[in-house]
Amino acid sequence: MFSAKMDRKQIILSNKEELDSRDAEYWKSAAVEEKLQTITFLRECFYGEKATTGRVPRICTVLKLK
Repeated sequence: MFSAKMDRKQIILSNKEELDSRDAEYWKSAAVEEKLQTITFLRECFYGEKATTGRVPRICTVLKLK
């Protein structure tokens, strides 16, 4: 169980635009490996582990033009 107290020195009061710009600056400076790890983590959260370990199915469709 998490038992540490909240560090009130780390609380940031701001508006959405400022927080979005801070996030953008952070991700611009982040290493490529960290970005890929985060993308993989989010894909697993949203779509399950199979989304990152499974293969992409090949689907070929031929459409006739008029």
